[in-house]
Parts: sequence; C-alpha cells; structure tokens
Amino acid sequence: MTEVSYMHLPFDVRADLVAAQRRCWAHLAQPGTWHDGAKRLAISAEVRNARNCEYCAAQKDALSPNAVEGSHAGLGELSDAELDAIHRIAMDPARLGQAWYEENKAAGIGDEPYLELASIVAMVMIVDTFTYGLGLPDHPLPTPEDGEPSRYRSPGAKVEAAWVPITEPRDMSESDGDLYPSGRVGYIQRAISAVPDSKRAYWDLASCHYLQMEEIPRWDTDARAIDRTQIELIAGRVSALHQCLY
Repeated sequence: MTEVSYMHLPFDVRADLVAAQRRCWAHLAQPGTWHDGAKRLAISAEVRNARNCEYCAAQKDALSPNAVEGSHAGLGELSDAELDAIHRIAMDPARLGQAWYEENKAAGIGDEPYLELASIVAMVMIVDTFTYGLGLPDHPLPTPEDGEPSRYRSPGAKVEAAWVPITEPRDMSESDGDLYPSGRVGYIQRAISAVPDSKRAYWDLASCHYLQMEEIPRWDTDARAIDRTQIELIAGRVSALHQCLY
C-alpha cells in the first residue's frame, strides 16, 4: 500500500485530512461493490489521464460537446463507455445530461457501476486538487488488493428524483448500514445511496475537506482556520467557475 504523507513539508497538514486521504487510498485499492480493486485503480488512473486528453479539451471549448468528433485518449484498461463517463465527469461535468447518461447505460454501464465509478472520480479529484493546491505532485496510487466485488444494491433504491436510483431515508434497509448518520438527508447526501459503501467512503473524505455534516448548519463554527463566511465565499466562487449547482 502506498501511503499518503506530508511529512516532508515545512508546515503541518491537519491530521484528520491526512487520515481521511489514507482511508480513501485504502478504499480505492480494495474490491468495491461493482468493481474489483484493479478496476477501481484503473478508473483512478484514468481520472488523471483525462487532464491531458485533447478530445476533452476540444469538447470543453466547443459550444456543445456533441459537436466535436473524435475519441478520448485512454490508457487502454476500460471500455469506451467507461472512458467517456470518467473523462466527462472529470473534465466537463456541468454539461452532462440525462440523454448522455442513458446512452452510456445502453453501452453497458449499469446504474450502480456508474455510481461507484462516479464516486471514485470525485474522490481522486478531491485528493489530487488538494495536492495541486499545495504545489505537490499527485500521490502514487496504491496497489490493488485481491477479492471480488460484493455486488450489493440497496434494496430500496429506485429512480424517482434523479437520473440514477437513490435510496430515500424511508426506504433504507438494515443491510444498507447507516446511510444518513448525521440525520441530514438533502439530495446531495442521497446521490450515491444506491451503493452504500461508496456513499460512505465519499462523505468520509469530502466532509474532512469541507465541514462535517453536523457543522454545516452552524455559521459560528470554529472548526477551520478560516471562518464560515470565508469558507462559503471560496466554495461559492469555485462552484461558479465550474458551473456547479452549489
């Protein structure tokens, strides 16, 4: 296992951030719900490869991504549909639509495998953006662990308020584990709930880099070195630049 470390820096990195990133790297290396460890790390590597994809750059510059002819420059480990999903989520997520999602489903990516893939893209981007912000190179990806995916689908998941199936709090099963431990159930918290382990892993990482769920309603929180208004100013500006519905 490759370990995330910032010991060589002339300043301290919060211990909870380091621990969360290490848990994330361990999670990516393990067999998941729909993808084994090797495939999960192939997805992770493709997230990084997307930065240098000329087709992605041309799509992003075009008035419509569908107006550009060509194909993604992949690493050769994944299907064309998986490659397109990873590159589009990583490089041009603001213009993804339900028709695109349904096309990728028809090409062989099921609902739950897509959700796990999307969670991996998001987690790798969180860690890589963090190191980029510190002026550091990407952490080496870990070594995959052996084992088979569990192929567990939350029994209560259904397509209702989103393109993908989600598990509403009223539809949770005991086998799902605790999907909403903070009690907060906004739609952003429900997004990956059909694949519970991916949902928990994503929020374990994301909350450390933003705020813990119980701190979100509090504008007087002193959980970070900057105050809440400064946090939201940065978050709002980044979201606007990425055309995210923050």
